Amino acid sequence: MPAEVAAAAESVFPQLEALLPHVQKPIQYVGGELNSTVKPWESCDVRWALMYPDAYEVGLPNQGVMILYEVLNEQEGVLAERTYSVWPDLEALMREHHVPQFTVDSHRPVGAFDVFGLSFSTELGYTNMLTALDLAGIPLESKDRTLDDPIVLAGGHAAFNPEPIADFIDAAIIGDGEQAVLDMTKIIREWKAEGRPGGREEVLFRLAKTGSVYIPAFYDVEYLPDGRIARVVPNKSGVPWRVSKHTVMDLDEWPYPKQPLVPLAETVHERMSVEIFRGCTRGCRFCQAGMITRPVRERSITGIGDMVEKGLKATGFEEVGLLSLSSADHSEIGDIAKGLADRYEEDKIGLSLPSTRVDAFNVDLANELTRNGRRSGLTFAPEGGSERMRKVINKMVSEEDLIRTVSTAYGNGWRQVKLYFMCGLPTETDEDVLQIADMATKVIAEGRKVSGQNDIRCTVSIGGFVPKPHTPFQWAPQLSAEETDARLAKLRDKIRGDKKYGRSIGFRYHDGKPGIVEGLLSRGDRRIGAVIRAVYEDGGRFDGWREHFSYDRWMACADKTLPAFGVDVDWYTTREKTYEEVLPWDHLDSGLDKDWLWEDWQDALDETEVEDCRWTPCFDCGVCPQLDTHIQIGPTGKKLLPLTVKNGGPAPAASGHAH
Repeated sequence: MPAEVAAAAESVFPQLEALLPHVQKPIQYVGGELNSTVKPWESCDVRWALMYPDAYEVGLPNQGVMILYEVLNEQEGVLAERTYSVWPDLEALMREHHVPQFTVDSHRPVGAFDVFGLSFSTELGYTNMLTALDLAGIPLESKDRTLDDPIVLAGGHAAFNPEPIADFIDAAIIGDGEQAVLDMTKIIREWKAEGRPGGREEVLFRLAKTGSVYIPAFYDVEYLPDGRIARVVPNKSGVPWRVSKHTVMDLDEWPYPKQPLVPLAETVHERMSVEIFRGCTRGCRFCQAGMITRPVRERSITGIGDMVEKGLKATGFEEVGLLSLSSADHSEIGDIAKGLADRYEEDKIGLSLPSTRVDAFNVDLANELTRNGRRSGLTFAPEGGSERMRKVINKMVSEEDLIRTVSTAYGNGWRQVKLYFMCGLPTETDEDVLQIADMATKVIAEGRKVSGQNDIRCTVSIGGFVPKPHTPFQWAPQLSAEETDARLAKLRDKIRGDKKYGRSIGFRYHDGKPGIVEGLLSRGDRRIGAVIRAVYEDGGRFDGWREHFSYDRWMACADKTLPAFGVDVDWYTTREKTYEEVLPWDHLDSGLDKDWLWEDWQDALDETEVEDCRWTPCFDCGVCPQLDTHIQIGPTGKKLLPLTVKNGGPAPAASGHAH
């Protein structure tokens, strides 16, 4: 190995160590967590730096990064290390003392790796990505990078519309990452073994040709005079018109993480988590995660038991989170909860479900979940305050369901219930939101009645609705920050003005401003890159943290950069989109048929509910390849979604062209 390559990868810990006494929580930068992996640099030929672009305390528990870290490190000749966003106090010192962005595992410079992969579960991490690139000495824009810079790769839910960050990333993977990172590693390894022929362009072209890695530089976006997109076209022969998502079909074949990381510093989740299924077909129209992760793939009860056992042994945690988008929907959830509670009764291991559907909750399940742990609060998410709103969003939970469930909980010794709602949903009126107060008072009244106690609490927590790509609401207008705030103020006054119940109702809400920025970033196109860069250069960092977020900064930067393109923030956020409009992400195939999404949007406007297709006939959303669904796509010659076969690469596609 050339000496300069070895030198480039040397640990920067000696320089870093001198800075740590001067920053908050230095422990988050030292590494060496239980179950972390350090491999010798020289023995590996493909090297990944993985980043969750937020602080250590949020990033370390992230399942996505933890899984990929383990999947890659299990491979011979491959190493993966982690890096997280550094707080502004350390950033300033690193700039002053020329210490680059480093990994926590070996404190090697991020710029020395082959791939710098970032997992975005929210768009508010984009400015943190630019900070990390700059600290790593990697040019911010992909066009300025050389052969020796890492391939900058985006993944995670926000990567389903990577267009706002298209100038800053080299590649994006949409969908499940487990097999995708292995396929990518193989291509990079072969290219390196051949002596890196054709340079950076060649390795990116090889990735693009697979049809399942998106390389933004190989696509040109053409605009209409009114600012809408005319079309997105490949600018290089051999590049597919549409890029497909990755779907891992058999979760039991991917039992990760086997050795979950145990944090050194305090983090947001102090527990071991097991994903019990992936995907959701409840069809809530606001829920991007549910739409883009279809179809449902359950992990078997034995697979779950096995993972819990190994994970607890490997970590020493005392709580197990059973994760999924709607955990009580696992077809064997009752047996899973009872089996785990039985097995760990003596060890006092607590179980938790992140949130429970009102209609899937029952007291047997709740009792199993709290048998070995504590009875904290229960969280339910009706999402819409009125029956009409719940029809619009397809969250089929009646008020009777909710009251009955809550009554059962209070009657069985629970004292606290948390209800989660959204404000700013399509077609919503003030009246729909004010009904949230009515629901909360009914919950308290019922709780007092069945328990005979007055210390009953109900917390109402409200988030602003942000329309997301690949959902039926991708065409919907967003409620302005001012209207959101006014609506929430009315609700707050109604709750506080209630002499009988008001004191028992906690009220937590976010103002409308972060939602507008999130809306701009989630439904934006490549022109938004200029806004992100301007915000970063103006000092924008940690936009997901209330104390660091500045709405005024985002709006000032948008006002400065967008007029050149003839558009503004409202054009992206509060404007309703039409059927004809080419959406920035239309060339990225989430498996959902665009016409099906449009019909579902029309159903929402008509307040028509749609059943869960797991238990009813198929609605032809386009996802399920085993039904030989014909998906209308450009001339790629494929009909089926790529299904990942373990260690196999994509399953063979059907021959012939799409109809």
